[in-house]
Amino acid sequence: MRKVRRLFGKERHRCKARVVAAIMSTATLYAVSAAAQSSVTLYGLVDTGIRYTTHADSQGDSLVRLASGASESHFGFKGVEDIGGGTKVIFDLENRFFPNSGATDPAYPFFNTAYIGVQSSRYGKLTMGRQINPLADAVLSAYVTNLWLPTFYQFRPEVMMAQGVWTSNMVKYAARWQYLTAEVSYAFGGNAGAFGSGSQIGASLLYLPGEPLRLAAAYLDSRDAVNTSAHLKSWTAGGSYTFENTTFTAGWAGNRQDAGFVGNFPNGPFSAPELSALKFNTFSVRQMFFGGVTQQVADVIHLSANVWRTIQTGKTQAADGNATQFQLLADYNWSKRTDTYLEVDYSLYRGGMVGAQFQGINALSSAYGTTQLGIMAGLRHMF
Repeated sequence: MRKVRRLFGKERHRCKARVVAAIMSTATLYAVSAAAQSSVTLYGLVDTGIRYTTHADSQGDSLVRLASGASESHFGFKGVEDIGGGTKVIFDLENRFFPNSGATDPAYPFFNTAYIGVQSSRYGKLTMGRQINPLADAVLSAYVTNLWLPTFYQFRPEVMMAQGVWTSNMVKYAARWQYLTAEVSYAFGGNAGAFGSGSQIGASLLYLPGEPLRLAAAYLDSRDAVNTSAHLKSWTAGGSYTFENTTFTAGWAGNRQDAGFVGNFPNGPFSAPELSALKFNTFSVRQMFFGGVTQQVADVIHLSANVWRTIQTGKTQAADGNATQFQLLADYNWSKRTDTYLEVDYSLYRGGMVGAQFQGINALSSAYGTTQLGIMAGLRHMF
């Protein structure tokens, strides 16, 4: 009988141990599951290099400097929380800065990207805040030059046709059906008694099956905040095609300003000096045709050649002009996160385009003559 009791006691002890182990295992799984429902990710990019530029001032002098980099350096925080039913709450905060000086880019607010939204596997994605407009989304997703490069390249002129790329006070909705994505947006002007003044509407349609073909088209319309009947309208269309290790891109973009549009952008990134540098208020119509080819070699090298042709009809005859720009780029990846590059660009400006900053960054004019040569070597790291 004592043996039976001892055996029974041992078995009962084993059962208790199993129950405790099961409870601990379940608690551990629950903790992992709960932690996986919400996450915040730190991400960013640091890029700097040495750049040589001709005709860098009004006297025609050349300039050699430590530049902020070919890609715009930035850091940010992305967050996501799974609230169930295939629905997630998302947010993104991103700052852009100059690593050569440590200063925040003065062309942008401290958080150049700042939005929160809801994403559903069934109903699409709704985001609110300062974010990329639908026209820029179309170009960046389907046919931007140097498609593999992150952020907005220092010499990427098609960026200048996207009304500043980012828009503040924007509500944007995106819905996806297999390979097709549609976006619509509205940015509030925020002026009392004049609902539409300073507002912006946008729409895009993207066909993104991956490879070999990508296509997109978009429209953007901004109303002047002072002269509310005047508009700036933009269109774009284009695509890319990949054959084995070779990718071809081609695109078109157009900007049209009403005569009374003077560039009052409450939701845009441009200050008055920057609008002057862009010669933004001098044209009524701008059209850009651009394209390029990229060759990938041995998974670690990208070689690309790109060309841009811009034709401008001015608000006055003196503002009529054109620009032709070329670029060669070689990029070598030391790892998945670190690469080094050598870039050469050459621009020809005529008529009303002479003196315009038309290279792809929001900065004061860097082209003071009819031609400009730029050479840059740099190092980039992503995290």
